Amino acid sequence: MDKPFSQACENNKQPIADVLKRVFDHSERVFEIGSGTGQHASWMVSELTHLQWLPSDCEVNLPGIRLWCEGVNTEQLMPPVVFDVNDSDWPDLHIDAVFSANTAHIMPLDAAERMVRRVALKLPTGGVFALYGPFNYSGQFTSESNANFDQWLKSNNSLQGIRNFEDINKIATHFGLSLYEDNSMPANNRLLVWVKQAVAPLKPEQ
Repeated sequence: MDKPFSQACENNKQPIADVLKRVFDHSERVFEIGSGTGQHASWMVSELTHLQWLPSDCEVNLPGIRLWCEGVNTEQLMPPVVFDVNDSDWPDLHIDAVFSANTAHIMPLDAAERMVRRVALKLPTGGVFALYGPFNYSGQFTSESNANFDQWLKSNNSLQGIRNFEDINKIATHFGLSLYEDNSMPANNRLLVWVKQAVAPLKPEQ
């Protein structure tokens, strides 16, 4: 089996790492939701040497992720685990940070909202959630390329599509996450960063 490869991951890995070096500076163990090819995981542990990184994805993608993990000579990169945001019970991961790239627009909207809600509930006070991808603002696309991308997504699956920042941030805030940074990234993407506050969530996990 050849290593899976994403050109987008290759293009954005360094800009993402540059932000994560700052916002994960006090973090110790990161859970990556939707590791895809595994390129981000293998790159980040070489850039953020103080972190343990736990990749995850659906079972079909794990062999490819393992190939990337095997090429990294470090104990920081843990073996990938099977994970689905729709699972009724999330494992007790003992993490203080979560990273996810290019997932919110691929999942159905209810799954993307569930991901944010459950990350908020799982993180300890002071924990950090970094979410990368394209987002709309005030219901508007930030570029023509994003509008075309959204149309392409919906043509493949009507449940996919670029999400509105305000909708995602409202859920995050409601469940105890405070927006820390909204970073402009290459190719009309954003890297949103929230920090878990000490205030208890207003509603139980659903």
